[in-house]
Amino acid sequence: MPDPAGLEAVAPNFKRRLSGVTATLERVVPYQARDISIAALGPGLAAGLPRLSFADLRHFWRAPPGRPARIWHARRNVEMLAGLILRDLLRMKLRLVFTSASQRRHTRWTKFQIARMDAVIATSAATASYLERPSTVIHHGIDLTVFHPPADKAQARARLGLPELRLIGCLGRIRAQKGTDVFVDALIAALPSRPGWGGVVLGRAVGKDTGFLEGLKARVAASGLADRILFPGEVATSVTPDWYRALDLYVAPQRWEGFGVTPLEAMATGVPVVATTVGAFPELVVEGVTGNLIPPGDVPAMSAAMSAFIDMDEAAREAWSAASLQRTRTDFAIEVEAQRINAVYEEVWRAAQR
Repeated sequence: MPDPAGLEAVAPNFKRRLSGVTATLERVVPYQARDISIAALGPGLAAGLPRLSFADLRHFWRAPPGRPARIWHARRNVEMLAGLILRDLLRMKLRLVFTSASQRRHTRWTKFQIARMDAVIATSAATASYLERPSTVIHHGIDLTVFHPPADKAQARARLGLPELRLIGCLGRIRAQKGTDVFVDALIAALPSRPGWGGVVLGRAVGKDTGFLEGLKARVAASGLADRILFPGEVATSVTPDWYRALDLYVAPQRWEGFGVTPLEAMATGVPVVATTVGAFPELVVEGVTGNLIPPGDVPAMSAAMSAFIDMDEAAREAWSAASLQRTRTDFAIEVEAQRINAVYEEVWRAAQR
């Protein structure tokens, strides 16, 4: 673990339950730590992550050696507030950076806090358009040592006990916001005339969404496709790369999304993507090269996009797969994200010395 007195940057995480924000922090901090001294702060963080305790904050009244201040990198409003208290009320030697992923008009209180940051990062150009101040767009990255193509796709399917079908998949929480119903209805429309292909709905429904899931299963059963549209349930995040590797096409059917990292995870395994035009998806998927973009909630458009992919010749599908893999390697590697975040820190430090 890093020496708290020499720590250059802190990534606070004040939410105990796992969330997308926490997951992205846990992925990128170890790569940032290759070039700077950084640690996470907060409960429920992954084992092995460089971290410090709240007691270590006592060191923050002094700047670390060679730096004018420490970076406090917040990703939630409560973490921005903590940084403001530490910097402006307790007069600790901090500079504040905030990463915004939301695509909505901010409240006055959020605007107040964002205005007092030393730098702001937006996870997409769409997110940046909602910020009323300059920001740096840095897309999330993917760990290409974890997400990579299989040596043999048929074997990848067999290891998961999947049938001998070419597969179209969707991963994530099962609920209306995620567009799971659109995905299922599009499969029901596309698959009957295309034997040899099936669908996978991987994830779980909780609370009131359990009825939503049961309704989807009933629709599939009524269509006569229960042996080709599968609901395996939720799996551990450690094995989700294996499920991507079993797919031929990934679909991101969300009606709304902040960023949405699943298309990148799929592309990193060489799987092309059909995605809706929400979140950062239009910035990730290259139309006609790595996949297709469709309006959210549009079953006919999604079914048509699936059908077009199935009906392609094998060489065309392989070209999309190769382009998807190359795009993630070039633009969305986790190392690239870490380097760009650290570059923002360097600019903040330079500004503090002027």
